[in-house]
Amino acid sequence: MGTTSTLPVPAVSASSQQDAHGKALSLNLEGTIYGTLAEIGAGQEVARWFLSVGAASGTVAKTISAYDKNVSDEIYGEGTRYVSKERLLAMLDHEYALLLDRLKGVHGQDKRFFVFADTVAARNYQGTNQQHGWLGIRFQAEPGSEPSQILLHINQCDSTAQLQQQAIGILGVNLIYAAFHQRSGMDTFLAGLFDDLSIARIEIDVIELGGPAFSDQDSAEWCLALLGREMSHAIVFGDGGYPVEPGSVLRKRPLLVMRGTFSHPELLEPGLLQSGIRKLRAEGIPLERQPVSLLELTVRHVTHPGTAVIDDMKKCIRRLAAHGPLIASDFPETYLLGRYLRRHSTEPVRFVMRVAAAAKIMHETFYQDLPGTLLEGLGKLLATNVALYVAPMPREDFVAALWGMPGTLAVRESANGLVALDDLMPSAPGSHLFDYLRAARRVVALEV
Repeated sequence: MGTTSTLPVPAVSASSQQDAHGKALSLNLEGTIYGTLAEIGAGQEVARWFLSVGAASGTVAKTISAYDKNVSDEIYGEGTRYVSKERLLAMLDHEYALLLDRLKGVHGQDKRFFVFADTVAARNYQGTNQQHGWLGIRFQAEPGSEPSQILLHINQCDSTAQLQQQAIGILGVNLIYAAFHQRSGMDTFLAGLFDDLSIARIEIDVIELGGPAFSDQDSAEWCLALLGREMSHAIVFGDGGYPVEPGSVLRKRPLLVMRGTFSHPELLEPGLLQSGIRKLRAEGIPLERQPVSLLELTVRHVTHPGTAVIDDMKKCIRRLAAHGPLIASDFPETYLLGRYLRRHSTEPVRFVMRVAAAAKIMHETFYQDLPGTLLEGLGKLLATNVALYVAPMPREDFVAALWGMPGTLAVRESANGLVALDDLMPSAPGSHLFDYLRAARRVVALEV
């Protein structure tokens, strides 16, 4: 009998595993991870990595890309939007059941099965569509174990469809690798998830965890950690204080928004939003859908930046969620929040605030980073169909809120001890801009 020999398996260095090529090759060579990759809407960029680096037969059982809507409906069922959490779950359900049915008896003792799926809307030719997507993985931590699951919602920020597809490919490989090898802690997982990426390319605004591998983990905590790691600019919390896809709350809705900070959540006054809704209805603008009242809390206040503790943020969100949906963000300036809201709705946006906040918004100090300073800042904030509703407040609170600000602001005396919008007397040339905004009803007094 002749002798046989085996070729050595090439080693993959730790440093090379930080990029998509190294991670995909490492998974292919491992030999215990086996599954399906199902992708819709941005090519087959995740599968391409595994197929192109070599040894793909060690990991890939099947790839599929059901682009045609009729084909997709035939496989995964009708009745859901194609880029949605529901469609992603249908893909994971179908492909995971099929994988087990076909391969459990053959490889169930020595393989950890997984299904990766994504459904993505990359940039269309005109660049007029919402460029976002859902990605997820259902996987066995050990052969034969009950599956665990990670779902992500993302916004794509690259300027071309090709660059967006590349970013999806990298993120998908990172997600699969992190699911199997970087679950030791939230920080380790999130760092691995964003290897070779940045917030300039992709924003992650939902992470949803499930199954035995994450039985002691809190999805809301992971979502809030995205803000501190510069992986997201805003997280939307819906009913019960759970993270949700922003469009499910904001899409095509009139919005009443009140800003606050995690450092001083007690200053938020949710009751003012009801006055704002009444004011919006009194404008007589036709509204196709019911307005949404939102509280927004930033971790980066423009006048007193600080570090927010995630546990405190979670408690604050749970307490305020009783008043309706809210947003946790890293926006210091209000115009940045306005630009974010405009991604999702062209309906009326009304910022509800006390008069001290309005005085700050119209102060040049807060726009020094913009070439056009105050004029550019207000132009960005008061975009089409955006206005400020300004409520009165006690004089002593007004003085305390503006303490330490440069310059002076004259205020009329009032018999009731309150400072209202009509009591502000800015000096020239700001007074001319103030008068214009009042006359154009971009800054409106709110009665409470």
